Amino acid sequence: MKRFLPLLLVIAACTTSSSTEKPLHVMTYNIRLNLASDGANAWPHRKDAVANLVRTQSIDLLGVQEALPEQLADLDARLPRLGRFGEGRTAERLGEFTAIYYRKDRFNVLDSGTFWLSQTPEVAGSKGWDAAYERIVTWGKLRDRQSGATFFYFNTHFDHVGKTARRESARLLVSRIEQLAGASRVIVTGDFNDIARSEPYIILTESGLSDAMVSARSPHQGPASTWNGFKEIEPGRRIDFIFTRGFHVLRHAILPDMIDGERFPSDHLPVVAEVAVGD
Repeated sequence: MKRFLPLLLVIAACTTSSSTEKPLHVMTYNIRLNLASDGANAWPHRKDAVANLVRTQSIDLLGVQEALPEQLADLDARLPRLGRFGEGRTAERLGEFTAIYYRKDRFNVLDSGTFWLSQTPEVAGSKGWDAAYERIVTWGKLRDRQSGATFFYFNTHFDHVGKTARRESARLLVSRIEQLAGASRVIVTGDFNDIARSEPYIILTESGLSDAMVSARSPHQGPASTWNGFKEIEPGRRIDFIFTRGFHVLRHAILPDMIDGERFPSDHLPVVAEVAVGD
């Protein structure tokens, strides 16, 4: 797998932190569901590259989107240091997951859950507003054993069709963050199917969440877009985000890694950020 830049490895090498707190390496990645019709880009031809990318970036926390059960099983086998939680979006709690992976040797999962992005968030399989599909948020309350800090992590995938659904999903997510996390530190990752300055983005950032690309202390690394469609990176399509509250964002990057310099591991690029609790 050809690497553009070992971005987080470079970040880790040039970051200073106390011996009691190591920054968190966070990734959000829409891994594209397993479809045989994708041909050479179908999951069986990409699964090793996706896992290698996560592993070589020394990721502590990972939010995935479009992950089917068989894809999660493949990642579980290839990323044994990571545990995960979350459930599928259908009424049977199967189908696509927005699972959260975490380093088992670093974090304790204190609580976790799922809610549906709809007018009935507790009803499994419910579809909201003008959405084309069921959409969910996976959340967890975690404690970092290294720093002792407790924080909440929310991972989601907004609808790609419904403009109203994306707006109302943002409002519901903000409401649930307030309800579940209160004033605690928060990380939010996901594929929001909308760009910066869109209505959902404004709702999220005006709630007190910071776009990690904007708030990072060092200049952004990599391309400024996350959509490639398995062809080429499309300008102006940064639709995958990491948001934080209560953290210092040290670095932010979008990774354009390719398989043998020819194919992308997914139709989205992964987004990574290095965040620290600080004072």
